[in-house]
Amino acid sequence: MLKDVLPITDEPMHQRLSIFFRERITTGDWKEGQSLPSEAELCAEHGVSRGTVRQALATLRREGTLMGGQGKPPLVAHAVPSQPFASFMSFTEWAHSLGKEPGQKTLEIARRGAEAELAGRMGLQPGDSVVQILRLRSLDGVPTMLERGSFVPEVGNPLFNFDLDSGSIFGHLTSLGMDLARGRHTIDAVSADALDASALGIEIGTALLREQRLTYDQDGRVLECSDDRYLPHLANFVIENTRQTRAAMIRIPLVA
Repeated sequence: MLKDVLPITDEPMHQRLSIFFRERITTGDWKEGQSLPSEAELCAEHGVSRGTVRQALATLRREGTLMGGQGKPPLVAHAVPSQPFASFMSFTEWAHSLGKEPGQKTLEIARRGAEAELAGRMGLQPGDSVVQILRLRSLDGVPTMLERGSFVPEVGNPLFNFDLDSGSIFGHLTSLGMDLARGRHTIDAVSADALDASALGIEIGTALLREQRLTYDQDGRVLECSDDRYLPHLANFVIENTRQTRAAMIRIPLVA
């Protein structure tokens, strides 16, 4: 029964069921190209109605995890998992959730005066000190994303004593008790500049998928501003919303 494998939450049953189905794909229980059990079998296995099963399957079809429909049995289209928005802050945690090895190569860490645009985004004055990092991130050794981060001094200064090539900045700052309470994410497309091209091994002007993030403390003060640029053939982003719940963000790797 579904209630025996997932914790009780306030989410509708079909959403809980779609999460469980996605996990079965993530773990390889349902493999890429495999037909899923029939609706009747899924209903019997989880003790839910046919409508609930259909809603759960429709969720996975919309995000591209399943294919098929109109009388055809659903097939696993992408044997890759997605990540809930709630745990979207850490590339390292995301990679581990995939069963992949995260990688990072630090290209720079420096203190600088914030330029006007960055200062405006972070609620600072132009010229105020920020700590900036530049890292190349990878999944299983495959360059995937170029990470630019700017931190207010009290958050960024501890990074000079941290091995930035060892893992998650977010995890390290959280372990120090930093109040990283909320993130606001903006997704858009940009053309690779010279820095992107050099780090990712691509041509200048190549289309990249950009995630810009502002990280706030509980009082609403901006502590960090990031600009992460992904190779679009290796990762993409999906938003799922319903009338009953707020939109949920998921990040999907496209690495085989």
